[in-house]
Amino acid sequence: MTIYVGNISYDVTSEDLTEVFSEYGKVKRVSLPTDRESGRPRGFGFVEMENDNEEEAAIEELDGAEWMGRQMRVNKAKPRENSGRSSFPNKQRSFS
Repeated sequence: MTIYVGNISYDVTSEDLTEVFSEYGKVKRVSLPTDRESGRPRGFGFVEMENDNEEEAAIEELDGAEWMGRQMRVNKAKPRENSGRSSFPNKQRSFS
């Protein structure tokens, strides 16, 4: 399972998230997506922990907590939905 962490400061680093979530167990991976065009953080991230019990504890304790002046949203990440749009918006798709 992966944890979605939303409404976080744009100044948050992966090290910051690792530090906060490591209080609940071993953090395996942290991802902070950035905007493709500007390269700026998008205000959310994903955390993967060693086991589900640690992730559940982190979600329960951190959802709604104030951190760096913002109230975090922490929950199970939902699978990415395929929007049906091409990665190349100016190119026409053809199927043969």
